[in-house]
Amino acid sequence: MGLQAHEDIRRRGGAVGDAVATFVHRLRADRNNRALRRTFLRAAGVNGDLYLAHADTCMVLLLSTDGEDEMRVLAVRDGAQAGAELARLTVEINPVSGAIEVVDQSEVSAQVVALPDRTEPTTDDAPRDGAVSAPAAPDAPRTEVAAPAPTPTSHLRTPLFARYDDELLLDLGVVRSLLPALRKVCTDEQFEALLAHNLPELTRDVLLALRDRVEPKEVRQYITEKWRAEEDVNPRDFSRAAQRAVSQAETDDDAVLGALGKSFDAWRLFLHPEQKRLATGDFKGSAKVTGGPGTGKTVVALHRVRHLVDRLPPGHSHAVLLTTYNTNLALDLKERLRQLGGDGLLARVDVKSVDLLAREIVQETRVELGRPIDDNAAMNLWHTVITETNSFQYDADFLDTEFKHVIVAGGCDSWETYRRVTRSGRPRVTTAQRHEIWQLVLAYKAHLESPPRQTTYALIAEEAAAIEQRRMARVEEQARYKGEVGGRDLVHREAGSGMWLKPRYQHIVVDEAQDLSASHWRMLRAMVRKGPNDIFLVGDAHQRIYGNRVVLGHQGIEVRGRASRRLTLNYRTTRQILGSANRLIEGASFDDLDAGTDTLDGYRSVLTGLAPQFWRAPDRLTEMRAVATLIQERHDAYGTPYSAMAVSVPDGSSAQEFANVLAREPFSIPVVELRREGVRADLDAVRIGTMHRFKGLEFQRVFLTSIGEGQVPHQRIEQYRLANPDRYRQEEQRARSLVFVAATRARDELIVTWSGEASRFLPEEADETAHRATDLLRHDGPPSDSSGSAAA
Repeated sequence: MGLQAHEDIRRRGGAVGDAVATFVHRLRADRNNRALRRTFLRAAGVNGDLYLAHADTCMVLLLSTDGEDEMRVLAVRDGAQAGAELARLTVEINPVSGAIEVVDQSEVSAQVVALPDRTEPTTDDAPRDGAVSAPAAPDAPRTEVAAPAPTPTSHLRTPLFARYDDELLLDLGVVRSLLPALRKVCTDEQFEALLAHNLPELTRDVLLALRDRVEPKEVRQYITEKWRAEEDVNPRDFSRAAQRAVSQAETDDDAVLGALGKSFDAWRLFLHPEQKRLATGDFKGSAKVTGGPGTGKTVVALHRVRHLVDRLPPGHSHAVLLTTYNTNLALDLKERLRQLGGDGLLARVDVKSVDLLAREIVQETRVELGRPIDDNAAMNLWHTVITETNSFQYDADFLDTEFKHVIVAGGCDSWETYRRVTRSGRPRVTTAQRHEIWQLVLAYKAHLESPPRQTTYALIAEEAAAIEQRRMARVEEQARYKGEVGGRDLVHREAGSGMWLKPRYQHIVVDEAQDLSASHWRMLRAMVRKGPNDIFLVGDAHQRIYGNRVVLGHQGIEVRGRASRRLTLNYRTTRQILGSANRLIEGASFDDLDAGTDTLDGYRSVLTGLAPQFWRAPDRLTEMRAVATLIQERHDAYGTPYSAMAVSVPDGSSAQEFANVLAREPFSIPVVELRREGVRADLDAVRIGTMHRFKGLEFQRVFLTSIGEGQVPHQRIEQYRLANPDRYRQEEQRARSLVFVAATRARDELIVTWSGEASRFLPEEADETAHRATDLLRHDGPPSDSSGSAAA
């Protein structure tokens, strides 16, 4: 099925999706089924034919190649004029990507106001129709220089893309059949109307970038080259074009076919062709995929798991591990993997949080470390140590992160090792301060070991890493012995060794890789033998919220060069929301999960929608009641399920406060708090959680609350502004990353609220343009204005 057909179905809803799914099943079963009423339309290229067919409540445009051996649904229409609309579609092959693209020229032209005749240029060599240069000699290099747009007269307006000639637009990947209509687009309103049509993805991405004044050379680097086919493209060879991943969407699986009309779930599993190359590629060793929020990293990881399972020999073992940072995310991944491939796929995959995995490994070996304590208990214990030792110059948060990310992660089992260990990315401390910290760590560990014995998840992960490293060493030693002596001598030896004779997994896939610690990575590295497609990881340092700065190469995971790829197109968050979120982290420096640096250059959204809303309240209770009113309105008036909405708060106590207000009269909104153990996917209740808990999740509407000065960032970081500038910068950057993560969880709408003074993280215009929560409560509804205060 083609990408255009997917979008057609998504726009038309569940009934059309079900009808097309049934049609595809019938077509697969019998291509000559007369009930489908398939009729020839016209030839396409040298080896393709176009057909119209009926799919119950709608009609489809089919491409047949290789003598009807292959058929593909290209487009879907419903209504009385469905046949005529499909018949007028232009079907062509993009010479850049090699994709089959479908454009409705008549419909697009009808939405664009034609310009009156222009006055001809007075110079003989002046280009026409927006061209900016005369044709160059055949061997001359092409110069991509955008000329100044002609000065409009009082009654004429300059087309938005007049700066770019046809040759350049085609070279960047714009579909040829769209050029006549494109030359008539003169206003932002016309451009938005053009985008509302189902344009080919490459064309859409290029035009959005050019409209945002991105230089053509950057468009080529970040968009065009990522779509470019790996072979020369024959624009008339529809048989070859249909075989390219860029012309397809992942719909061979019946579970996905059945979900086509259910846009939110289908969208969470949809694999874009750019992503499919990564999900199904072959790598000589480990591979890394980075990208900003909404670029489909998790979708790539899920489809990567299915691809790896499909290539396994028959068996029943869990040969593939899919892991992530916390239980919430692991539960979500497991449910999405079930939607993608059913129980048969899950039967070959372990889906676990990395901490649960570490704990199971330690329990297998019956090593007694004690009961693990949660983050709050760990902080309380640090407070106890600080009080007992009168060491108030250190705070519990600093000591806890130093312990986890330097001492445990660095394998520091003595003062000498801690004195020498590298503290990359951590606030500076003197040698004397290191010694004081080490004494506090000894006191902390003494408390853990005193009855009843306790431990931390960081210590469990480090122990699990050591266990797995010893196990892999034994596997490698036996493999060397077998190679030297031969297999006959090992029959009795292997029979008595059981599970210890092979690595735990054949392949490992990691989601949210930026939040794993060095101990986690050492454990995972030892769970799979080094070799082709051993570890596949996805992540984004811009979303790191736990301070785990790790250089993968130091943990034996090499992901440089062609093994490192970057996604730049956001398929979840609108341009309006993304623009506001990006400003939160402008100017900050981030790593690439290894020894290099990463940026959001070229990162952009393919969606347009509502601008973020801002609501200010005079006090906290008014803010919470306003949020409850907005949620109720979106549920009652617009039909948004409670489970598709989420309230983000800075801390756990705020979560409980919001839950109490939403749940009681007069609102009576069902709520559930996001905790470590996760939430059932089928529970229709508004999700409430800290920004940490929002990691990796997605919602249609997000309420980003309590974004007031002193709350975000928390006022406690001010103590470091002068006393410890390094710590201050790190705490502020972590706070920015947290808000960035929470804001980019929204697909359709982002609402930001605060009481008192707005946070300095918000744009300058936020306070000026904010709605007043008191007005909302007074009138029992949001004011009507052009900012989109009512949900779309």
